Amino acid sequence: MEDLPEILDTRVVARSRLFGIEELHIRFRNGEQRTYERLRTPPIAAVMCVPMLDDDTVVLIREYGAGLERYELTLPKGAYEHGEDWRQAADRELKEEAGFGARKLTLLKEMTLSPGYMGHRIKTVLAEDLYQEKLPGDEPEELEVLTWRLSDLDGLLAREDISEARVIAALYMVRDMMRAR
Repeated sequence: MEDLPEILDTRVVARSRLFGIEELHIRFRNGEQRTYERLRTPPIAAVMCVPMLDDDTVVLIREYGAGLERYELTLPKGAYEHGEDWRQAADRELKEEAGFGARKLTLLKEMTLSPGYMGHRIKTVLAEDLYQEKLPGDEPEELEVLTWRLSDLDGLLAREDISEARVIAALYMVRDMMRAR
């Protein structure tokens, strides 16, 4: 087992409807002490789908990102609902946000986002053998669905409306996987 720094104390210093900010007092193995802050939320299991129509065509959605105050090209994703496993959550999110179901789901990698400041994790899932099926979702507006060729990933990444690092990482993983087939 890894010898981790010791957390001496934690306390919530701010709270909103969705988030808390927690202060951590930490002692490292060399005796140094530091105070860190992290975004604290209840553990939320989440999934992100990379839906492929064929070995080169990915399905994307355009969704409003309140943190950036603009629309972003992204991949279907969201939290598990009560009792779901990652396969069920991935298939449901894909149906709600992109209007497709998947007959084949492959877990690619669990990713984190800014682990120095938050504990969010998301399972990245390759969705293949797609079929059309739409479920009602919880989005405040209809999401635009579009496709892009991974063979032109450079062209996609040159756009200003795609910037989410975990989406970009997932697209590279899937592009390389498809090339290796």
